[in-house]
Amino acid sequence: MEMVTLLGGGELTPETVSELLTLAPNLVVCDGAAARALALGLTPDRVVGDMDSIADATRARLDPATLHEITEQDSTDFDKALRTIAAPLVLGAGFTGRRLDHELACYNALVRHPDRPCILVGGHDICFHAPRPLRLDLAPGGRVSLFPMAEVVVSTSGLEWELERLRLAPWARVGTSNRARSGPVEIAPEGAGLLVILPRASLAAAIAALSSSAR
Repeated sequence: MEMVTLLGGGELTPETVSELLTLAPNLVVCDGAAARALALGLTPDRVVGDMDSIADATRARLDPATLHEITEQDSTDFDKALRTIAAPLVLGAGFTGRRLDHELACYNALVRHPDRPCILVGGHDICFHAPRPLRLDLAPGGRVSLFPMAEVVVSTSGLEWELERLRLAPWARVGTSNRARSGPVEIAPEGAGLLVILPRASLAAAIAALSSSAR
């Protein structure tokens, strides 16, 4: 199956949607984002969520067969979508900006589902979970931030300030605002829980790295 573009209700621009659909042509939206997709002239292949944010007028314009309703209230619509999408990689937009609590919940979902690779694409940055070692071809001097959502030991190569089996934790040491040196960057976490945050311009490199590490 091809990659999937997933849209949410956060900050979103037509340019971002167009870029992601070029890379990942299958469109899935969380329920409240269905109206935004239709306004852009797009028909979602699937709408996922508890359907509490979708208007009757929007629902009427959608094929009922594309509505995937999950009524439980213990998880977010992003979590529901992520765990039900079977794809080699998901590119998510509209999940950053606006409400910080929703954004944090998305990062939580990334870590809770290490078997569902996903890159969240924002206006300036991208973010993804790295549960296993990966290799990134990044431009020298590019920002590389590592943020732990759990206690995890990390080693790196190719960074300005290397990590040698450094123990990171959200309540202790983190690895933000590092920089790439010349050559590839290798990040090797010993277990799940590490978020990688890169500039938006590094999206292609992140896609290549995650696609390679999943093999």
